[in-house]
Amino acid sequence: MKNIMFIAPPAAGKGTQADLVEKKYHIPHISTGDILREISKEDTEIGNYIYETLASGNLVKDEITYKLIENRITEEDCKEGFIIDGFPRTYEQALKYDEILKKIGLELGYVFIIDIDEKKLEKRITGRRICENCHAVYNINEENSKPKIESVCDICGGKLYQRKDDNIDSFQNRYKTYLKKTAPMIEHYNKQGILYHLDGNLEMNEIFNKISSIIGGE
Repeated sequence: MKNIMFIAPPAAGKGTQADLVEKKYHIPHISTGDILREISKEDTEIGNYIYETLASGNLVKDEITYKLIENRITEEDCKEGFIIDGFPRTYEQALKYDEILKKIGLELGYVFIIDIDEKKLEKRITGRRICENCHAVYNINEENSKPKIESVCDICGGKLYQRKDDNIDSFQNRYKTYLKKTAPMIEHYNKQGILYHLDGNLEMNEIFNKISSIIGGE
């Protein structure tokens, strides 16, 4: 099993697809966003820095991210492969990630990019709500994703909350940054023949079936 990378703008569904791949192929899903958000809860210098950076929609310093990634992918559960999303976000990070993988003797594997309409992403961002207990995700702007009771999780009854960076200003900043920073990186992977485009406007299961067919066709 090769390693898998997901590239996508905010709220495009890369986390959902990574979770599905994790369950089917039994390899760990490494989300740099989740790692950073956990650290941002710590009342430390680095925790406060990450909290403020994420809340403003900006990117955390590369040096911090590199160390977190290298530490994580060298853990025992990654020996049979892993899924990484939220990193790399820039061409420079992509080159550094190539170096990290070469250093520890791992292949890059599959790179999936999710293409999706900007307005649809904006709707997803502003409507997203997350359960503080079980982390189930809902969207109050979409009928098939709304909780049955407002602000209450259907699964465990936990309270739903909105992430601090799930607002219009933060989204627009993050989306513009995504377009500007990832274009050279996308070309970098395209030249290597390992980049696969996915239509993010399709239903979740349709996207996952496409991913499975690509992985299974190896």
